[in-house]
Amino acid sequence: MNNWVVYSLAALTENLDSRRKPVKEADRKRGPFPYYGASGVVDYVDDYLFEGLHLLIAEDGENLRTRKLPIAFLADGKFWVNNHAHIVRGNDKADTRFLHYALQIADVTSYLSGSTMPKLTQANLSRIPIRAPDIDTQRAIASVLSALDDKIELNRRMNETLEQMAQAIFRDWFVDFGPVRRKQEGASDPIAIMGGLVQNAVRADELAALFPDTLGDDGVPAGWSPSELGKLFEIKIGRTPPRKERHHFVGNEADGIPWLSIRDLGTCGTFAHSTSECLTADAVNEFRVPLIEKGTVLVSFKLTVGRVAIAERQMLSNEAIAQLAIKAESPPTAFTYSFMKQFDYSLLEGVMHSVLRSRLRV
Repeated sequence: MNNWVVYSLAALTENLDSRRKPVKEADRKRGPFPYYGASGVVDYVDDYLFEGLHLLIAEDGENLRTRKLPIAFLADGKFWVNNHAHIVRGNDKADTRFLHYALQIADVTSYLSGSTMPKLTQANLSRIPIRAPDIDTQRAIASVLSALDDKIELNRRMNETLEQMAQAIFRDWFVDFGPVRRKQEGASDPIAIMGGLVQNAVRADELAALFPDTLGDDGVPAGWSPSELGKLFEIKIGRTPPRKERHHFVGNEADGIPWLSIRDLGTCGTFAHSTSECLTADAVNEFRVPLIEKGTVLVSFKLTVGRVAIAERQMLSNEAIAQLAIKAESPPTAFTYSFMKQFDYSLLEGVMHSVLRSRLRV
């Protein structure tokens, strides 16, 4: 890396902030063009200000400090940008995609101003140091990293599709009781669903035999009975130490234990692994924050209700997330996860008590 040089960001970019234009929500006209803010797309509008590949960098917001979301992201095609995101592109010394990756690991803390609401001014943005090789090497590095990102995104979409298929099968079997109804109707293949997907995986007759032949008077398969969630699991609630005591919160897992927020729960997918913040061991002990064991199903029941994931490792959570700690009588984790994913949370009256009363058919 002898040919790598430290530049200021200003020396590597063309800044286009002067062309930004905020538009009040009431004045926006819906259209096909993304309208970007500090953390990504916030709306779609009928016109655009920029065209081509550009790098957007958050100008303000708490995310500059917590970095729960990327502070720099690429925008391509035709789009609009408000005044909460700086907009730059690489000059003849820099590749825009390379700068995007460089800023992901850059420590911008010392360049922020504002004690209440962090702000990254254009002057301070320009001073951020970036270590970079020659532009051809930058392009080669960016090409490799972009290919990996594309593969990650493809895998994410495939996983999303597979989960949707799994949820459709679960709903048919355990919510609509499709196999039982089809048995009553005399279907030759009561398990048939999803174009033969299930039959190709397991013998259909073996699966069909696991379902009753009739529905009871209550509309539930004969021999099946509901059970309260609180009887099947030990339900624990996370905790948050006082936010004003910032020494309890750390960003590095080497200094603390992963602590899950609702935002983390909304972006993690099926399995919760990484968190944007950690709690120190002292905070866990002082505030008796319950530990979440690997394989536990997690459900948000306050603020944004109904986000669900499975803990992929030991971790903690805030007080808006319930953990369904496994007991001997608990159903399999995959069943619980699927049930909680398809549960209609709009039926809840009092969120806390209703979650405790929610019923699983087992």
